Amino acid sequence: MERRLTTILSADVAGYSRLMERDEAGTLAELMERHSVIIDPLIAQGGGRVVKTLGDGFLAEFGSPVNAVTFAVNMQQASEARNANLPEDRRMSFRIGINLSDVIVEQNDVFGDGVNVASRLQAIAETGSIFISETVYQQVQRQLPLAFEDAGMRQLKDTSGLTQAWRVTGSTQGQPRRRVSNGHQASIAVLPFVNMSGDPEQDYFSDGITEDIITDLSKISALFVVSRNTAFTYKGASEDLGRVASRLGVQYLLDGSVRKVNDRVRITAKLIDGRTNGHVWAERYDRKFEDIFKLQDDISHAIVDALRLRMLPKERETISQRQTYNSEAYRFYLMGRSFFHRGHTRRFLRLAKQMFQRALDIEPDYAAAHAGIADCNSHLLDAGDTAITTKEIFEQSERALAIDATLAEAHASKGLALYTAGRYEEAEASFDQAIALKPDLFEAYFFYGRNCFNRGQYRKAADLFGKAAEFKNDDFRSLGLQAMCFQSLGKPEEARRAAKAALVRTEAAVADRPDDADALAFGAGLLAVLGENDRTRDWAERASIIEPDDFYMHYNIACAYAILGETELALDRLERIMGPSTLRSLQEFMLHDSDLDVLRDNPRFHDILKTLGD
Repeated sequence: MERRLTTILSADVAGYSRLMERDEAGTLAELMERHSVIIDPLIAQGGGRVVKTLGDGFLAEFGSPVNAVTFAVNMQQASEARNANLPEDRRMSFRIGINLSDVIVEQNDVFGDGVNVASRLQAIAETGSIFISETVYQQVQRQLPLAFEDAGMRQLKDTSGLTQAWRVTGSTQGQPRRRVSNGHQASIAVLPFVNMSGDPEQDYFSDGITEDIITDLSKISALFVVSRNTAFTYKGASEDLGRVASRLGVQYLLDGSVRKVNDRVRITAKLIDGRTNGHVWAERYDRKFEDIFKLQDDISHAIVDALRLRMLPKERETISQRQTYNSEAYRFYLMGRSFFHRGHTRRFLRLAKQMFQRALDIEPDYAAAHAGIADCNSHLLDAGDTAITTKEIFEQSERALAIDATLAEAHASKGLALYTAGRYEEAEASFDQAIALKPDLFEAYFFYGRNCFNRGQYRKAADLFGKAAEFKNDDFRSLGLQAMCFQSLGKPEEARRAAKAALVRTEAAVADRPDDADALAFGAGLLAVLGENDRTRDWAERASIIEPDDFYMHYNIACAYAILGETELALDRLERIMGPSTLRSLQEFMLHDSDLDVLRDNPRFHDILKTLGD
């Protein structure tokens, strides 16, 4: 038995029974002719192969998703060109579904859930259309001059959960594609502002400025604004701006840089026409840092004026509304958020908490900072910091909500507090509210996923972790946890694919910060899943040296050793960190953690569970 990651294409003829009923011999001859003249040559050109024919359809395999989608587009175009010379009742149109997946190969045939997804996508595709999965879309959307339309989350036949589908809507070769949306006068992407301070640690500030401008512009109903997660895929990239605009499907790009030195901040901003690469507007601002909010307002209003957008009176009011108007509180809040996302070791959580607290010392009614402290305390209590109480966490999240009941981050923090206390059903309502208020909030999806995981709702948890991974494209935990969900669902191919994707992000984190014990320990588990035993032990040892007393580090390394089959080492780690004070939420997470399945029948593991009171 052989396994490999490959691109599966499923195609069939729409209305084939009707065509055969009308002219059986002529229809069969036309189908064979199309294989000979169109399909087979194009498959060979794309480096693919026909796995098998299925009456009116066929299954093909390509080593590259780019080649598979290119073939599909060329085939559809050639097929429609041939139809133009045929009577309407003899025209033959195809439906195509494409998926990228790990498959089983036996005697040149392919099997597995990934093959089924391609077939089911083909089944829901309209006549003459091409439907692709999310995995294919992520690989091709920046590589091919094609337009894609979100076809929604679909319930495919004989598959569990929902599958994100994308429709290939046509070629944009020769002219940039432009996003069309009802009610929008223009479309724009705000590219991540470049940190020009010379200090990589200042990235938190330039990223924060970018995100705030995106938020401000998103309040203007006449302007379509590309989401933060999509725009940030171009962070650090040096590409032709016209091509970037074409790929994102927008008319305009906002490009810029930030330099902060002492109490001064300099921002350079340029509004670019994606069709011509010409400047529509450009400005350099050099001001005191205390004027940072006025500076952001000036940029937003300058864009509105340059594009001659119509703003509603209410939008003019809300575009300048802030969580705080104190620049120093804002700076410390951004630093806290940066530390919180840097790693879930106690060291970074405590640093994040200190930054959020410093923001509150300056601005006591800063709701987002209260929510940030609640999140840090939830994680610290989860990691065995008994100096923190659930009462304290609830008070902090409730304080955030009392200040601003519309703040999505505050609802997500309340949900996390409820999760930490083991009140899962109540937590669900808070997470739903957070997502309703801010549909792209990473924390809401990530915390919600953990909540579902602890309830054994693996399918829903997998979907939530997948969304979280989309909204924060450098987060490795979401995909790693998604892999665990798939393993518990009995979907090893999907689990392995998610683990591979998680490892790519983890390796990038370690390359950026070789002392990141959180990434090293979490990555050790991924390496174990993927069978890289030597690297597993190396990463586990490095994490142990860097953070010898951290709870999460020990837990993740225990998981890695368990996967390797080194049960005594795994149990040693668990015994060091588990005790009567361990939270119910963490106990239940451990009970659902597929990484620990090999330990379930071990007497020492049973003793640990007894110690936890389970």
